[in-house]
Amino acid sequence: MKKTAVILFNLGGPDNLKAVKPFLFNLFNDPAIIALPNPFRWILAQIISRKRVKEATKIYQYLGGKTPLLKQTQAQSIALEKELNTEKSNIYKTFTVMRYWHPRAETVFKEVCAYEPDEVVLLPLYPQYSTTTSASSFKEWQALSRDKFPTRVICCYPESEGFVATIAKEIDKALQNKNSKEKTRILFTAHGLPQKVIDAGDPYQQQINKTVAAIKKNMTQMQGVESVTCYQSRVGPLEWIKPYTDDEIKKAGKEGVSLVVVPIAFVSEHSETLVELDIEYKELAESWGVPSYQRIKTVQDDPGFIQGLKKAVQSPGMLCKGCDQNNKCCFKNTLAQSKFFLP
Repeated sequence: MKKTAVILFNLGGPDNLKAVKPFLFNLFNDPAIIALPNPFRWILAQIISRKRVKEATKIYQYLGGKTPLLKQTQAQSIALEKELNTEKSNIYKTFTVMRYWHPRAETVFKEVCAYEPDEVVLLPLYPQYSTTTSASSFKEWQALSRDKFPTRVICCYPESEGFVATIAKEIDKALQNKNSKEKTRILFTAHGLPQKVIDAGDPYQQQINKTVAAIKKNMTQMQGVESVTCYQSRVGPLEWIKPYTDDEIKKAGKEGVSLVVVPIAFVSEHSETLVELDIEYKELAESWGVPSYQRIKTVQDDPGFIQGLKKAVQSPGMLCKGCDQNNKCCFKNTLAQSKFFLP
């Protein structure tokens, strides 16, 4: 039987408080994040990680001293492997790779080599493609693998039925509990990017809009409910893609509108959801007089989401499901643009 190794990519995060600084350095030393040649990028990454370590450490103290991202990603990996092997026609083994902390690609690649698969499938846990997330992980993996195994890349799935249906179901539940006289607005919130990244050709924002449209089509409680797509987690002096989530929260407070906040670019809980959305933005909403603030959970290992990933892995035609109308691969398109990936 055919042996397939499925590589699940995610961002990663510190597994203890001492790991916060090196995690930050790894993040900002990525040329997909800071597009400067070395040694300038290395120097700047050192400066930024030192500057941000104190604030970031406080965030991870809220989370019990480490990120929950790895544990949840491993749960998704286990669930997907189980589903993939139910039919017994082929053999699948899943592997988890974190971009900026352990388990790193170099270690996992050795495990994959020991497994000796007939095929490798690269599967990011980022539904929407970006040069700053999925592409960075793919490029790191390819530098190690050098085509050692036949490889398929599932670069994006912003409209995956399992993904969007799972989110739509949770929003419907939240809206069913709302008073019909209470004016409610849905904030579809995603991690932001500098505007210059989008202007350079990154398809992330376009795919975020695809996800939102697909979720709305799957909802049954959308009638009469407003929605806004917005972006969170901006840092630094650059202009980021708008509107900003915190600005939309303040606007809702001024207008006396209740909020249902929906993270649509995250499939696991971590600092941007558990701290930024659940603590910081909730406090902001209260201070600006938002009548009600409710946050929808991420999909995690929901069976519907896992089934969607299974379909993507087992369907060769689903390569680049979220790409442009000509079905050109986002990864291949942006990889050719060297400004995204300086050495």
